[in-house]
Amino acid sequence: MPILITADELARRIDDQRAGRADARTVVLDVRWTLAEPDGRPAFRAGHIPGAVYVDLDRDLADHAVTGRGRHPLPSQAVFTEAMRRWGLHDDDAVVVMDDLGNQSSARGWWLLRHAGFADVRMLDGALAAWVAAGHPLEEGETPVARGDATARFGAMPVIDADEAAAFPAEGVLLDARAEARYRGEVEPIDPRAGHVPGARSVPTSGNLTDDGRFRSPGELRERFAAVGIEPGTRAAAYCGSGVTAAHEIAALALAGIDAALFPGSWSQWSNEPHRPVATGAEPG
Repeated sequence: MPILITADELARRIDDQRAGRADARTVVLDVRWTLAEPDGRPAFRAGHIPGAVYVDLDRDLADHAVTGRGRHPLPSQAVFTEAMRRWGLHDDDAVVVMDDLGNQSSARGWWLLRHAGFADVRMLDGALAAWVAAGHPLEEGETPVARGDATARFGAMPVIDADEAAAFPAEGVLLDARAEARYRGEVEPIDPRAGHVPGARSVPTSGNLTDDGRFRSPGELRERFAAVGIEPGTRAAAYCGSGVTAAHEIAALALAGIDAALFPGSWSQWSNEPHRPVATGAEPG
């Protein structure tokens, strides 16, 4: 199943749906979020893709009732089912997720929906900027939503825990998707210890994108991951600060034809467990 959709393709789907010509319903989920501006609702209200539904990453794509699993613990099936129903989703819907950050936030929604069993879920390639650049309109305000009846059935995407992450470099390639300075331990803006999981390789998520925020071609991505020892068939896993941008790394790997597991707790869990060793510098350690 394709992972990406272009702005023009999405615009045609929306037009067909509104004209009653669509064979299946497409729901657009707006997952605008950054560490600096975690509440994307004001930006959503100021202008969003027509009919899009706002998704609160902190509330809807994580379960903060879970402790000891990092800043954005994965929601349970029940919690995610409730979120999907608030968004108006049905099990047979096609879903498009997007943000204004090259999908580095909305990839978390893509990953969770795939994990929950949705067959057709894609990211808007180039994100909101691509939609605007293509000349498509924006709507203001909120989008009314009729409650849906979708049900999460987790298990479609592989997951590893902290112990498995510790052992992973001995049998595969563990990727650190954060900025290189955080990987090297030179800066740490939010977590208690600086550095990286010993043995992890640095492949920052931002490098998966071109200058205009679109994903690099599958060939370019294959070369990028081959440089750290990942080929189709290699065991691969990814982490980041709290399991958000690591989902973008997994999407990039999928575009390159490579399956990878997510370490959801990521550095925010690892660095809070005193018994976990920490490596610093540019080498895996």
